[in-house]
Amino acid sequence: MNREVRVRFAPSPTGALHIGGVRTALYNYLFARKTNGKFLLRIEDTDQTRFVPGAEEYIKEALDWLGITPDESPWNPGDCGPYRQSERKPMYMQYAMDLVEKGHAYYAFDTAEELEAMRERLTAARVVSPQYNSITRTQMKNSLTLPEDEVKARLASGEPYVIRIKIPRKEEVRLNDLIRGWVMVHSSTLDDKVLMKSDGMPTYHLANIVDDHLMGITHVIRGEEWLPSAPLHVLLYKYFGWEDTMPQFAHLPLLLKPDGNGKLSKRDADKHGFPVFPMDWTDPNSGEKAMGFKEQGYLKEALINFLAFLGWNPGDHREMFTLDELVEAFSIERIGKSGTKFDINKAKWYNEQYLRAKTDEDLAAYLIADLETEGIQIDADKAAKIAHIMKERATFPADLWKEGKFMLIAPMEFDESVASKKWNQEAVTVLSAYKEKLSAFSGEFTPEVAKSILEEAAEANGIKLGKVMQAVRLAATGVGAGPDLMAVFSIIGKDELVSRISLALAKLPVQG
Repeated sequence: MNREVRVRFAPSPTGALHIGGVRTALYNYLFARKTNGKFLLRIEDTDQTRFVPGAEEYIKEALDWLGITPDESPWNPGDCGPYRQSERKPMYMQYAMDLVEKGHAYYAFDTAEELEAMRERLTAARVVSPQYNSITRTQMKNSLTLPEDEVKARLASGEPYVIRIKIPRKEEVRLNDLIRGWVMVHSSTLDDKVLMKSDGMPTYHLANIVDDHLMGITHVIRGEEWLPSAPLHVLLYKYFGWEDTMPQFAHLPLLLKPDGNGKLSKRDADKHGFPVFPMDWTDPNSGEKAMGFKEQGYLKEALINFLAFLGWNPGDHREMFTLDELVEAFSIERIGKSGTKFDINKAKWYNEQYLRAKTDEDLAAYLIADLETEGIQIDADKAAKIAHIMKERATFPADLWKEGKFMLIAPMEFDESVASKKWNQEAVTVLSAYKEKLSAFSGEFTPEVAKSILEEAAEANGIKLGKVMQAVRLAATGVGAGPDLMAVFSIIGKDELVSRISLALAKLPVQG
């Protein structure tokens, strides 16, 4: 193929963008960048009954957040617009009429009741998949069965009709999928799909073929759910006479539930407590709210890396890739055929890796922002120190505050399970001595100084420090485990540490 590579992502504005759609957009973007091609975004809004206000804006914001930026879109048009199918409406009928004139499509005047009666007849006859096809169309009300003058009269009277493709009865349809290899389907299994609806709008099948042709699309990279429609699309390219410029197809593997049984859905995600949308979404009709990866604290770099590996691998042991590195490594040949389990724990692992790779100053910004919502002021230096010792324990930026708040707020309660075992007379003796030595200290209170003074307090009383360390942590933080304790002491400061020890000594009863 000597043409410039042009790929497209074509979502419908029917709600929030599912994470599977984001992966499709990502793979299209990576392929375009790898081949120095163009990545287009087209809004497929021909089904106005399913249009949801705000959905188009959501798609734009989600892709912008992730850095999957189209070269051409409704918001950044090129020479192949418009990029909303509803704005391209006038052109589709001429293409449908072209198929009718060539004998590859026909008018169908069947009412909803007549279609239902047909399905009931077929069901009663034990037909497994009742459909309007090369056999049943001969018994229906269409331009293949009605006299020509009657067809013209019906059209002239304004009687509602649809235009259906005329699928051949006995023909083998073949396509060479870039992921799955040769796919062969017999036309007897296909139905005469509607191409133009009675409201004058095209169906997906007609519109996407016409648009892909006019926009010069060279590769169609889309979800596996569209594979059954691919033979129909191949026939349309053939009937239009566009076989020489027909794009190459690549049908991506399904995203599966965490247990691998079935396609991932919002219901499955809700059940397991994780999102399937890139950002929060509130349905404008029902008011139902759905959580997004962004608001749950997933970093865009981590989400991109995670999604890239849902169906693709680089062929080596590397797991961490920037977006630019993904572009360099990406190839359609390394996309698998089988569905991929959606492992949210792997997504969390990626988030942890990217979080820990950030500078203390970057993480401090997250912490400061969270503290502002709590009405707590903190300087950037202290925030960076807290971030430094907490980032190895954090999965999300919010964890810096959730798990590290003890460094800014003194504990009012203490872990009873630790106190009952560790708050003994030895602990009280060491902490009392430590408190006095701290009160007398006036120099810079570093982690090393904090540890040195504590060791002196234990040695002066003949008590091994290891025996009381958990009690010391309990007094300062309220719990028995956490990050490096001496670093914590340095952050909270000498005076605050004295105050906390005093509270613990006064509040906790000595055990044993």
